[in-house]
Amino acid sequence: MASEGGAVTGTKDKDYNIIWFLEACLSNALRLETYIADAERDGDSELAEFFRRAQSESRKGGQQAKELLRARLGS
Repeated sequence: MASEGGAVTGTKDKDYNIIWFLEACLSNALRLETYIADAERDGDSELAEFFRRAQSESRKGGQQAKELLRARLGS
């Protein structure tokens, strides 16, 4: 896929990439909540803990992306 470069969207690729990453992290954190509940329902505490760690990392990535985006957009 060719790079759009911002001419169509009005958003530079690097800014779009940060926004995409932020959305992906937050979406993943939400999805993992379901996976944790599924593992707990099945009595698999090891898997539930694995998903909790992954969720924590997704939240961390989301927080870092928010901070970076805020600094770059000047708000």
